[in-house]
Amino acid sequence: MSEERIVRSTLSDRRKGKTDWARVDAMTEEEIEEAARSDPDNPPLDEEFFKHARIVTPPPKKAVHLRIDSDVLEWFKRQGKGYQTRMNAVLRAYMEARSGRSNDQRPD
Repeated sequence: MSEERIVRSTLSDRRKGKTDWARVDAMTEEEIEEAARSDPDNPPLDEEFFKHARIVTPPPKKAVHLRIDSDVLEWFKRQGKGYQTRMNAVLRAYMEARSGRSNDQRPD
C-alpha cells in the first residue's frame, strides 16, 4: 500500500468542522446577514415565530447498565461522538412507533 493513500487525522482535526472561516472572515457584516436571509433552511425568527414558541427542556436521563451485542456497540461508536445520544434516539423512535406517541408528548 502506498504511503500517499494513508490519511491521518487527530482528534483535534475532527473538531475543526467544515466551516471555511477564512471566507467568513473576508465577508462584510452585510454579506453575512444577506447569506443568512437567503438560506432556505434558516428562516428569520419573526414575531409570528415567537407567538407560538415555547421553552422545552429534555427530561433527565437515567444511567443504566445495558448489555449490548459488541458489533452493535462498535457500529454506533464508529459513528463518532454522541453515539450514546444516537442510541437513545433510535430507542425512542422505536418506542414512539410502537406506542403511537410523538416527541411532543414527552413527559416533563
